[in-house]
Amino acid sequence: MASLNVGNLGEYLREQRRAAQLSLRQLADATGVSNPYLSQIERGLRKPSADVLQQVAKALRISAETLYVRAGILDEREREELETRAVILADPSINERQKNVLLQIYDSFRRENGFVPGPDADADADSDAGPRKDAGPRKGDDAGADATEDQDPHS
Repeated sequence: MASLNVGNLGEYLREQRRAAQLSLRQLADATGVSNPYLSQIERGLRKPSADVLQQVAKALRISAETLYVRAGILDEREREELETRAVILADPSINERQKNVLLQIYDSFRRENGFVPGPDADADADSDAGPRKDAGPRKGDDAGADATEDQDPHS
């Protein structure tokens, strides 16, 4: 895991807040975190929790994972993996089955290259292991793409 560099985090948060043209008080109002506490974070005097970082990221419209890396909560490689997964899962042009297949392929390539799949990888694979509750095709799915080969087409 990355070493903690709270000062670097604070400087980065100050830059992001200023770029968003928010005062410290406005950011405090948007996050529900006190103004003095945010000031201490920006000055490198406090190490914020992941929850506080998530609220700040949401208010500044930046990646929470980037803040986690800067705070030493998350390793850079973990952040890149999470962002890759998030992009795949957020893509509206592919259906859920296709997203799960892409994630499985991604994980297999990472394993092949010596990386261990992330914490959500097993959950993604397990959620697709059995049949869907609504076994019929959904709008946007490839019709019949998940049909099993042992069904008799003449029955």
